[in-house]
Amino acid sequence: MAPPASHRWPVTLEHGEIVLRPFRRWDQEEWMSLRARNRDWLRRWDATSPEPQSSLKSYLEMVRVLNRSGKDGTALPWLICLRTSAGGGPVIAGQLSVSSIMRGSALSASLGYWIDRDRAGEGIVPTAVALATDHCFSALGLHRVEINIRPENAPSLRVVEKLGFRHEGLRRDFLHIDGDWRDHESYALTSDEVPEGLLARWERNLGRIPGQ
Repeated sequence: MAPPASHRWPVTLEHGEIVLRPFRRWDQEEWMSLRARNRDWLRRWDATSPEPQSSLKSYLEMVRVLNRSGKDGTALPWLICLRTSAGGGPVIAGQLSVSSIMRGSALSASLGYWIDRDRAGEGIVPTAVALATDHCFSALGLHRVEINIRPENAPSLRVVEKLGFRHEGLRRDFLHIDGDWRDHESYALTSDEVPEGLLARWERNLGRIPGQ
């Protein structure tokens, strides 16, 4: 099914210091350096595949595949970037992807993310997730966004709890992560639950959430 007229790619979202933007070919050195620094931090949560031939062979191939999925309307693959006081362009701090976008009777999508270990706990990810979720609801007209998290991933669980995503239960052997099939806790939010927008609700509640 073709993407709706309201869908466009590439698209960039901005809020304060946070910029969600598409991957670019010339991001390769910065992105690979960030991934290398965070290799041990991310290994437990990284998606793998039981089908070795399905893995991408290079950064440039990954960028082509991701941006094609954006143009096809099946995904929104963003880098999480941060403006700095030092000037220059925003620096890459992580990744946020909206995937499995379904039209028709479902109008739903899944959302996943990771952040530089040095920037974890700063409220960057909740704000980025809220920004992306609002885009899914308003610009794409989706009804439901879900986030699936390994039960051991305490930082990610705090993100959905802070944002008020509803816990829907445990999915056994749901995704292939770090070399094996792993259980995931499933969380979801519908557009009807945040008529004022998730970002507005998150910012309103910031002062009442310890350790945000």
